[in-house]
Order: sequence, then structure tokens, then C-alpha cells
Amino acid sequence: MSKYKIITATDKKAWDKFVTSHPEANFLQSWDFYEFHESRGLEVVRRIVLEEGAKSRPKIVAAYAGVVETAKRGRHLAIAGGPILDWSKKSLVKRVFEDIHFQGEKNDCVFVRVRPQLELSEKSQKLFRDLGLKKAPMYLSVEYAGILDLTKSEDELLAGMRQRLRRALRKAAKNNITVETSTDPKDIHTFYEIQLQTAKRHDFVSFSEDFLTKQFKAFAPNGEAVLYTAKHDGEILAQNFMIFYGNEASYHYGVSSELGTKLSGAPLLHMQAMRDARERGIKRYSFWGIVDEDDTKHRFYGVSQFKRGFGVSELKYLPAHDLVIKPAAYQKTKLIETIRRKYRHV
Repeated sequence: MSKYKIITATDKKAWDKFVTSHPEANFLQSWDFYEFHESRGLEVVRRIVLEEGAKSRPKIVAAYAGVVETAKRGRHLAIAGGPILDWSKKSLVKRVFEDIHFQGEKNDCVFVRVRPQLELSEKSQKLFRDLGLKKAPMYLSVEYAGILDLTKSEDELLAGMRQRLRRALRKAAKNNITVETSTDPKDIHTFYEIQLQTAKRHDFVSFSEDFLTKQFKAFAPNGEAVLYTAKHDGEILAQNFMIFYGNEASYHYGVSSELGTKLSGAPLLHMQAMRDARERGIKRYSFWGIVDEDDTKHRFYGVSQFKRGFGVSELKYLPAHDLVIKPAAYQKTKLIETIRRKYRHV
């Protein structure tokens, strides 16, 4: 009979090998994503579960990584895109969540927030209820994603796009728009400056240059982060910050200039990133977050419609759930976050 041993992970190679062996996983549980968090001075938790059999060497059967967030709404451990494991093994799932609870207590957290790579279903909701988790009042990372199947040919992908988007791609070709790529973190400076313009046009709060640069630096040395730039006569029209990890190419951030909107630079960036992802053997292209088609008041409604134009499949993950460590303090969290979500229209 096998037994489980849970330890803090120290081997990047073993970690990434295990995580990428699971097709549902993406960069949210990559080793480098937590290198980024550590570069910001945050405390990181990385745990692996080893199965010890009488006749075999210990092997990794589960892993999860999280970051300890200190916030006014309550100190908490956030686990986005994890844990990574075989959810059908009930004893393993139970053991992992016991350890998650222990890590929450150890880090003096009010709660642990978990948004797993599980599709939303009655079964997944019941699983989390049975584990004693409650639906969180606020999201944690993307809960509703637009996905393209890269096993399809480019002609099949083009056929699945909306006519307006196909016209935009033809327009981009007619305007002789070129696409360049970079893995140099210094180039994030320009991305940041264009993001400020984009944020002003679309009324959202931009990330700091330090935040973006450190994140790019964490992934770029391994070729996992690539900055795509569309240009016309030497002028930047649009840029995409892509992350390639495991089975997924993720459209992490995107910015565009006013001229870029007119000349349709952004669609061309996605087509090139898809080609590059396919060359890497990646089978899934994630446009990241989208919102319901009838949620017209949501601040991301417009960009969601753009993403849908590519003919994406709509994947709903089980939303974030909280494992409550300190019930009394958690009531304050619920109140603050419920008000915040309503105010921000998210």
C-alpha cells in the first residue's frame, strides 16, 4: 500500500516536468511564475506530494504553488491554477487540502483562496463543497477563458473567425504591417508606455513598469515569455506579452496605439503567436479572460468581443473558492470583497 509524503519543492526541473505533464496546466503553476512573486518580495509556498510504494522509488503525484498576500481584506494564501493532481484519487485530494489548510495556518492566513484547473460542473462544485470550501466573493485569475485548438490547420482557424476579423487580417497585410519578436526585458519599457495610453482610452488601472518587467524577466530566459510587436513604417501599432508554457500559449497582456486600432495591428500578432506556438508543439491557445456575451456593462465586454471574433471555444473554470482558516476575520473579507466586486463591475 502506498503512502503520501508532502515536502517543500526545491527542484525546478522536477517541478516543471510534473506540472507540464498535465495538459490542463498553464503558467499559473509554473516554477518561474513564483520566481516572479519572490522578486517582488512576496512569500511563496511550493509543495509536492510524493507517493512512496514498497517496490518503487518515490514519485511526484501532486503539486501546488501559492503566494501569501497581505491585504486589508485579510492576509491569505492564493493558489491560482492549482493544485495539479489526479482529482479522481479522493485520498490524494483530501491529503493535499489538509496540507493547504496547514500552510494557511502556518502563514497566519485568514483564508486560502484556490482557483483550480477544473472545469465548472456539478461534480466539481460538489467536490469543493465536500472539501469544506466556500465560493469566494472575489475572483482569482481567469475563471472564464477563450480557447483555440491549435491542432486545427491555419485555414480551419481562419474559417472559424468572424468575417470582420478576417477583413482586418487582410487589411493588415495590405498595409504592409510587420511583426517582430523580443525576449529582452528592456523592451517592456515601450510596452509599459503604450499600456498607459491604452489604459487612458479604456479606463482601467495599468500595471507598473517594475511589475511588468519583473514578470517578463522571470519567464524570458527560458524562452517562455515573448513580446510581439506590430509595426507600420517603423511605428509601433500593437504589442502582445505572450507566455508559452506546457500545453498552452497564453495571451497574457496586450496594448495598442490609436493608429494600431485603425490599421488592425493586433490580429496579426495573434496569428504569428499561434504559428510559433504550433512550432513548439503547443496545442492550446488561450486568449485569457472573457465575459458572458450578455454582460454588456462589464468593463471587459469590448475586448471579450474581439477575442470571440477568433472563433474561440468558451471554457469556464470552477470559480475561486475559499478555505476559511479564521471564520470571524473572514466575515470582514466577504463584506469588503462583495462591495468591491460590485463597484468595479467585475
